Amino acid sequence: MTPPTHILVGIIGRVFWMRVDGRGTFQNSLQAKKALQKVISQGMTQLVVDLERCPMMDSTFLGMLTGTALTLREASAGGSLSVLNANQRNLQLLTSLGLDHILELDRDGKMWASERREACHALQNCGESSAECRETQTQHVLSAHQALAGLSPANECRFHDVIEFLEKELEAGTAAVPG
Repeated sequence: MTPPTHILVGIIGRVFWMRVDGRGTFQNSLQAKKALQKVISQGMTQLVVDLERCPMMDSTFLGMLTGTALTLREASAGGSLSVLNANQRNLQLLTSLGLDHILELDRDGKMWASERREACHALQNCGESSAECRETQTQHVLSAHQALAGLSPANECRFHDVIEFLEKELEAGTAAVPG
């Protein structure tokens, strides 16, 4: 059985820090998105997603990161979304999908050095609700995949069928979340 994932968050100095403690999936990406959107709307411009305890991410979680980075770019000229401590699998996913062009990937473990030490003590469970209706969850999964598809023609081909399926589900009102 897969252990549950926790999304831990905190403000460390001028940085919003999010640690994914478990798998980053469609099941927790809406919760993470809400937390990130909330701090962006409050004017935070330096965001960190710490993947040290995240063994894998699915396409919905990756799309949520994409959408957040693009939103932050629009909201703040000097803002950044940094991804720290990505394992080889996650790093390969981030780069093969082109997210390394819109995210700051810390490949050598040097970004946010002083904040890293504080993160262990400052983070707590995300207060955002993860319980959503099927239609809201399906819409979230669709927008995450559309964000990924918008990054490159290769991604558009990769995610075309998923996007088409989700659009049809929403049109039909059956809103089944793939998983």
